[in-house]
Amino acid sequence: QVQLVESGGGLVQAGGSLRLSCAVSGRASNMYAMGWFRQASGKEREFVAAIRKNGAGTYYADSVKGRFTISRDNAKNTVLLQMNRLKPEDTAVYYCAADWNWAQVSIQPDYWGQGTQVTVSS
Repeated sequence: QVQLVESGGGLVQAGGSLRLSCAVSGRASNMYAMGWFRQASGKEREFVAAIRKNGAGTYYADSVKGRFTISRDNAKNTVLLQMNRLKPEDTAVYYCAADWNWAQVSIQPDYWGQGTQVTVSS
């Protein structure tokens, strides 16, 4: 089992950047595929990005491809989401997620953080 704690959310103007961080703890935490999801007010939670346990592969939603970058530092048990060229439609609560199975991490991961709010003003 792993525990996930997000940080780094906040208010930013359109076109700006933010970097979200997810602190990962628990047994074999670096053996999990990691992902980010988001949920805007009144909408369903949606997948944003995922990264394999060794960091060798990544996967992005079309809506963020080319603007967001997911990375991980297993030595520091941290997963990052660098968000550039932010748009008002990126406004949402962002959640860190983990799953043992790469195929599941972008669909229905087993573990979730508590979320961090990102607000992009126009």
